[in-house]
Amino acid sequence: MGVKKKKETQVTSLTVCHQDLETLRSLADVEGKNLASLLLHCVQLTDGVSQIHYVKQIVPLLEKANKNGKCDPTIRSCLDILAGIYLSLNLKNPLKKVLASSLNDLPEFFLTEATQSFTSRLQEELNTTTDLYSYRKVIDNISSCMENFDLGRSSVNNLLENVLHYLQKSLIEISEENRKLAGNHIVQTQLMNDLLVGIRVSVMLVQKVQGFQRLHLKSSPTWQSMCGLLSIFTKFLSDDDLLQTIQSTSGLAVILFIKAMFHPPEKIPDLGTLTMLDWQDGRMGPSGEALLLDTVRVLFTLSSQIKESTLEMFLSRILASWTNSAIQVLESSSPRLKDCLNGNSDVVRRLLEYVYTHWEHPLDALRHQTKIIFRNILQMHQLALEESGSDLAADGFIFQLTESLLRLEWHSKGKYTCLGCLVDYIGIEHILALAKTIPSQILEVMGDQSLVPYASDLLETMFKNHKSRLKSQAVDSTWIDKWHETWVSPLLFILCEGNLDQKSYVIDYYLPKLLNCNPESLSYMVKILQTSADAKTGSYDSRGALGALMACLRTARAHGHLQSATDAWRDLVSSARIKQGLIHQHCQVRIDTLGLLCESNRSTEIVSTEEMECIQFFITYNLNSQSPGVRQQICSLLKKLFCRIQESSQVLYKLEQSKSKHEPENQLTRQHPSVSLQQYKNFMSSICNSLFEALFPGSSYPTRFSALTILGSIAEVFPVPEGRVQTVYQLSHDIDVGRFQTLMECLTGTFEEVKILAFDLLMKLPKTFVQFQDSEKLQGLFQAALELSTSTKPYDCVTASYLLNFLIWQNALPSSLSYLKTQRVACGDGDKSAALVESNTLIVIKCLLENLEEEVSRAENSLLQAAASFPMYGRVHCITGALRKLALNSLQLVSEWRPVVEKLLVTSYRLSAVVSPVIQSSSPEGLIPMDTDAESASRLQTILNEIQPRDTNDYFNRAKILKECDSFDLEDLSASVPNIDTSAEIKGKEGKTCDVTAQMVLVCCWRSMKEVALLLGSLCQLLPMRSVPESPDGLLTVEQVKEIGDYFKQHLLQSRHRGAFELAYTGFVKLTEILNRCPNLSLQKLPEEWLWNVLEEIRCSDPSSKLCATRRSAGIPFYIQALLASEPKKGKMDLLKITMKELISLAGPTDDSQSTVPKVHALNILRALFRDTRLGEIIIPYVADGAKAAILGFTSPVWAVRNSSTLLFSTLITRIFGVKRGKDELSKKNRMTGSEFFSRFPELYPFLLKQLETVANTVDSDTGELNHHPSMFLLLLVLGRLYPSPMDGTCSALSMAPFIPFIMRCGCSPAYRSREMAARALVPFVMMDDIPDTIRTLLAKLPNCTDQCFRQNHIHGTLLQVFHLLQAFSDSKYRMNTYFQQELADVTVCTKAKVWLAKRQNPCLVTRAVYIDILFLLTCCFDKPSKDNQPVLEHLGFWEEVRRIILGSELITGFPYTFTVPGLPQYLQSLTKLAIAAVWAVAAQAGEHSRDVPISFSQLLESSFPEVRLLTLEALLERFSAAASGLGEKGLPPLLWNTGGTFLMLAMKENHPECLCKILKILHCMDPSEWLPQTERCVHLTPKEFLTWTMDIASNERSEIQSEALRLASKVIAHHMRTCEETRDLVAPNLKQWVQLVLSSCGDHLPTESRLAAAEVLTSTAPFFLTNPHPVLGLQDVLALWKCVLTLLQSEEQVIRDAATETVMTAMSQENTCQSTEFAFCRVDASIALDLALAVLCDLLQQWDQLAPGLPVLLGWLLGEGDDLMACVESVHQVEEDYLFEKTEVNFWAETLIFMKYLYKHLFRLLSKSSWCPLSPERLCHLQRTASEQCHLLSQLFRELPPTAEFLKTAEFTRLRIREERALACLRLLAFLEGKEGEDTQFSGLWTPLQQ
Repeated sequence: MGVKKKKETQVTSLTVCHQDLETLRSLADVEGKNLASLLLHCVQLTDGVSQIHYVKQIVPLLEKANKNGKCDPTIRSCLDILAGIYLSLNLKNPLKKVLASSLNDLPEFFLTEATQSFTSRLQEELNTTTDLYSYRKVIDNISSCMENFDLGRSSVNNLLENVLHYLQKSLIEISEENRKLAGNHIVQTQLMNDLLVGIRVSVMLVQKVQGFQRLHLKSSPTWQSMCGLLSIFTKFLSDDDLLQTIQSTSGLAVILFIKAMFHPPEKIPDLGTLTMLDWQDGRMGPSGEALLLDTVRVLFTLSSQIKESTLEMFLSRILASWTNSAIQVLESSSPRLKDCLNGNSDVVRRLLEYVYTHWEHPLDALRHQTKIIFRNILQMHQLALEESGSDLAADGFIFQLTESLLRLEWHSKGKYTCLGCLVDYIGIEHILALAKTIPSQILEVMGDQSLVPYASDLLETMFKNHKSRLKSQAVDSTWIDKWHETWVSPLLFILCEGNLDQKSYVIDYYLPKLLNCNPESLSYMVKILQTSADAKTGSYDSRGALGALMACLRTARAHGHLQSATDAWRDLVSSARIKQGLIHQHCQVRIDTLGLLCESNRSTEIVSTEEMECIQFFITYNLNSQSPGVRQQICSLLKKLFCRIQESSQVLYKLEQSKSKHEPENQLTRQHPSVSLQQYKNFMSSICNSLFEALFPGSSYPTRFSALTILGSIAEVFPVPEGRVQTVYQLSHDIDVGRFQTLMECLTGTFEEVKILAFDLLMKLPKTFVQFQDSEKLQGLFQAALELSTSTKPYDCVTASYLLNFLIWQNALPSSLSYLKTQRVACGDGDKSAALVESNTLIVIKCLLENLEEEVSRAENSLLQAAASFPMYGRVHCITGALRKLALNSLQLVSEWRPVVEKLLVTSYRLSAVVSPVIQSSSPEGLIPMDTDAESASRLQTILNEIQPRDTNDYFNRAKILKECDSFDLEDLSASVPNIDTSAEIKGKEGKTCDVTAQMVLVCCWRSMKEVALLLGSLCQLLPMRSVPESPDGLLTVEQVKEIGDYFKQHLLQSRHRGAFELAYTGFVKLTEILNRCPNLSLQKLPEEWLWNVLEEIRCSDPSSKLCATRRSAGIPFYIQALLASEPKKGKMDLLKITMKELISLAGPTDDSQSTVPKVHALNILRALFRDTRLGEIIIPYVADGAKAAILGFTSPVWAVRNSSTLLFSTLITRIFGVKRGKDELSKKNRMTGSEFFSRFPELYPFLLKQLETVANTVDSDTGELNHHPSMFLLLLVLGRLYPSPMDGTCSALSMAPFIPFIMRCGCSPAYRSREMAARALVPFVMMDDIPDTIRTLLAKLPNCTDQCFRQNHIHGTLLQVFHLLQAFSDSKYRMNTYFQQELADVTVCTKAKVWLAKRQNPCLVTRAVYIDILFLLTCCFDKPSKDNQPVLEHLGFWEEVRRIILGSELITGFPYTFTVPGLPQYLQSLTKLAIAAVWAVAAQAGEHSRDVPISFSQLLESSFPEVRLLTLEALLERFSAAASGLGEKGLPPLLWNTGGTFLMLAMKENHPECLCKILKILHCMDPSEWLPQTERCVHLTPKEFLTWTMDIASNERSEIQSEALRLASKVIAHHMRTCEETRDLVAPNLKQWVQLVLSSCGDHLPTESRLAAAEVLTSTAPFFLTNPHPVLGLQDVLALWKCVLTLLQSEEQVIRDAATETVMTAMSQENTCQSTEFAFCRVDASIALDLALAVLCDLLQQWDQLAPGLPVLLGWLLGEGDDLMACVESVHQVEEDYLFEKTEVNFWAETLIFMKYLYKHLFRLLSKSSWCPLSPERLCHLQRTASEQCHLLSQLFRELPPTAEFLKTAEFTRLRIREERALACLRLLAFLEGKEGEDTQFSGLWTPLQQ
């Protein structure tokens, strides 16, 4: 709801010819009251909008004249002129429609005259228009005459013969001209549009003109013209050079013409077209019914042949049209037809198959047609059944259809639309009876964005249907409870418990629909959520009930179900809850609460005082959000609020003006309007103060982004008032010099988004603000910009560009540039500012160009010097930036621009020539010697020679080590390598030496290339072209454009560095887009010429070619992509078709060894084209051929071909199946049903089948010869992404069944990975019902133990297939029914028959492992589906068999192997999992005393193999964790009682890090009171010694173990603190070490895991150490722990801040601290937690009476004691070392001054209210002295900085500013302590910098 200015409609004024003007003058009366006077006045106006007013007066004037009862000659002449005016107006001119609309009301008396006038004028146009390019205007006039214009239609009717003849003539001539101009895209596009309009007008004639009703005379001229047009349309139909829209419209025209001309009409069915037939009331008879069935069969045949998406689209529309016709016929048809069209008929089966195949089609429109077809199928079935009178819901076909739809996976989009149609037909009750939980199932899917719209629409259809049905059946109002139970309860569950995405989508899509359907549900929802809001407070990853409540209220208010937020918190929710919502730990709760305050369905609703207070509170804590999405939402919502303030203020102003003192108060506002307006002003001013305060030195990127975006919204919403418009607030009134400077400094950051926002805001301010800057300052700014434009830091040139643009647009260039002044242009006031900007831009570009030319000359002598001292790309960037901001198509100084543009081009080419050798070398990434010793240099010489592509430049043929000197001679350096021993240093900017690294040179080169490419692209795009050299307006000549094209061609085809050619591509695309739209034919043809040339070069593969065959063909694919992507999409795309054909033929298999390089190029280019989203559906017809090329290419003996084939294949998989969104390799979202896949790519069916057969037949030859078959991998990868749908037809021509035996055979492959892939690929091909049979068949194929000869590869492949099929079956929806249980029991019996494979009789561990995995999977299948399932396995003797396997296994007997056996780790893991399952199973049946346990946990934990121990520990940890968190159903199983001693002993002797970690975790989960007393007995350590041991581990081990040991030690300490005094004293000596451990775990440089552990430990021990009313630790230690909390709260990682926030929430919810803040027991965000932590700490200092010793520590924090000030000093003095891309520890979230601000605030409050005793003067004196010294040193350092240090030395300047603020704050508090300042000292002045 933004404030949008209405778009002004441009109305071109109407004019008349000189003769008509003279006629009007002669007829106008003196009084000016007749029609001629009115028209004369009208045509003399130049403004079209004003003319509309006069046109509307014509008819009222004629109505008056009508009363006289005569049509005098004046009126006759005027009507004639009006006809001329109408026909002269453009089709889209609003005046034309207004005139037609007015003349439709013409009094009947004048109709005859008017018709005559219009007829004669139209006749004249038809006769006199002979210019081919003027035909379109006449055709448009014919069209507009028939469009809602009675006079026009009559005229066309009168001239029907002439009009038809004219259309025939124009269509013939235009199509002939189009044929002649083949290749000229622009003119052809225009001509084809003319043809299209001509055909449409012909169609319109047939439909709207009565003359055709009497068309029987075959000899008449009209008939002849009709025949002529018909033959033209027929010719168009088969002309493939025309656009498809022309062909399809011609088809329609043919049908309509035949229908109009054909007699008698009864014989029309013999012609067989749908559109022209009248199907209703059975008029067609039996022949019509037969035709209907024949037609659909033809359509089905066509469906299997069509590939192009546009044709598919046509076909789907025709099928939908056919179903509509079928419905009309069925209403009165014969029983035979009803039998042919009911649900069980063959036609309907095929129609359904079509729907299922196409309902996931990428084209929306086609998916929509499938919905129409499905709905019509239901209606057809209903009509076919009507006579039998059966209930539709109980009907077999409908029941089966519903069941099969419900069985489908929810990721299928078609399921939703079809279910929606079914609900409309049979009602929701029948579906709820079949699937009671369907609302929850659909809501569950709503976490996936692509499915959300479908799911929400289906839910809406369902709950609306349910409501209307319940209502109609109900006697009282109790129906609503059932409705709430069905639709609202699942919603509330999702809102409280669902994942983030799911909740967001449910709130955005489902909730509004639900409330619109039943607004009363709001109070029901609020009531439930209110009661659980305190219990379910949420967390950082869960919204809880409070979040759900805010979301409901927000949605309700935004959709008008809640009057205002004030009403909400008065009636539904307290203001305290709103405040909690605004600072909640979960970001979406904060957003929803803000939304509740800001959004309203009424844009003029008054913003209340409470809302304003809450918004102010919100802004204080929410600007620094790391999530871009959250920032975006905050800014958007606040903009909505500002719009409400602006719009409601306008209402208030009107109220204020109209309100008399005696009037009662208006209901709109409860107070006087002037009071509300003043509140608005104060509020906006206060918001701006907060936002400018947020731009303090060192504020983070998120804070700056948010503050500047919101300020920009304020400037936009509250514009500078114009005329009588009043605005309640103006941003400019609140900006002073300091704030202006702050905005300028925002241009210096490293983030470009901040620069853009700051620049835009500066541009919105009035020009007068530049007056804040004196001329010296402006000169300094300009110099700073020039200096930054040659900085070696890439982001500096961006700052330079914004600075220069600011100076240009504010007309603030320094006077020193006067020598470049341009000539002044005479212009009016309106153009003055534009001329000034143009002049300034030209001056700046000249200045930059001068510098650039000089630098390029120096770079030509020494590129290394340039890279180190003046990389030139910054200059070019600034030039491009200045040009882009200028409207280059309306330049006034053209003559001055031309030489500048010419010089720009020349300089760009020179710069490019200097840097291109690096970019075009074979290895651009390391072309500069970084070694300093002679041996390295000589080695480098060899490498340089090897990597030469074809360059002969001396620079590359010698390894160079540069001496430290100002200038150096290349000849000297190349003399003798061994004598050189100095380092590779040269002089930098300030005369200091600096290293020149390969990185620096490369960055200089590729960025220069990038900027040149972007500059040239911008020049082409922005500059008008000159058709001939002497043309006065254009700036670029045709030759220059060709040169630019050649430049791009050379660099795209020869550059090796991706950064360089990717950006050259960006510039080249701009050029090709311009060329394709260029009227100059030679330029228009260039892209085509370039394309043929490069394809020819690729085809030839000439050894002298400079094309790069490595690096994925480098820039070649980009080059071709640019040429093809800019081809007009509405055209025939001929270039694309020819190119694809050529590339696919090159990529195909050949015997010629010479074709390798062309093949590699072709594969790489195809990959780029298939990846290009702009080509969209146009590229789909080539996918099948591309896939064939990739699969066949994978079998090539040449590595390069295989590599490129793999990359192409990967791209095609993404193109076909969509972008992979999750980690699951075969996610259902990235799969397709077999029928859909093969119907979209039918050629792949025989190809894949044939390839698979070839592979399967030779995959494992009897000779034992190894045959890898590389293409098998790709084949299985494709097939593995297909799945059968329950909706697939059984006898489809594209059945998936033939693939199954071949995939099974691939399981015999000698390659392990191939066997695995074959197993995965098999699953989707077997229907779910067939899986048990297939498993039994596979098991039967396995050998028996008595067999002598068997191959382990075969066994392994078969077992893998069994495993994956069983897994798919166990995951299916059958899981709960008896059929599932019975089938599994049968599978278990068959599996048992081959149990020898799990025992030692089978020597192969790999196959043993898979067999054991199958057994384990069976135990999982029978896990918990029903109460009596365990006896099933018991009854089958399954557990007995498992027991034997385990007892006979190596876990019991030990391993005979002395060396590593293949498959050993896998076997151990599988066996251990089965053993653990067996232990749990026995324990569940017989309790812990069972003697049947085959192996105990102790035995497993004592295994010598860490794999066994680790798996066992993981299984145990899961149980212990569940029991500890209360998630376990029954707590710990008896088997694990009293096991503390075991784990203690294990901990002592475990040496495997991961196992030790798990043991420590288990001990942490257990209650220390259970195992701590056992330490002496089990491990001979006292509890105190055990604690020491744990802390030693935490001190020395690696991070994960360290973290677990710290957690365990802390738990032990907490246990001791909780128990008696005696044990507390016992651990007191260890506490010091523990505090040190915690402190050492909090550093920013440490791994996340360590800091998380520290935060958790601080949370768990907070009541004992942080907030204990009687501190156990010394004050220094307590404060050190609090400092840890504060450090963690400022971590850059969200997860650590959230963990530290838990500590603060625990600390402020204790009995002695819950009064310290108003947010005790609330979930809060880290940003306010920092503030609250300091509040609690200051309160505790008072409680402990420790203010005197504590205050100096806190003042030290404020001052930053411990931070090294000397580092600041050094950073100011040292020269920046230019190590590009060097990673340093930077925290982008923490804001030093925010922490300082909170600390200052709380210390000041503490000192103001407390009655403390005086502090030790020594400590205070020390602090006073330190702070004063710092201030003195800082002012000295400020003086040493350059004048514009904020731009040139930003980092140093910011560091000093922060230091200064800290010192000043400390001094203020010390002064207050000494009583030197009054008690009104405030923090507000803290951002004022030191007087420099």
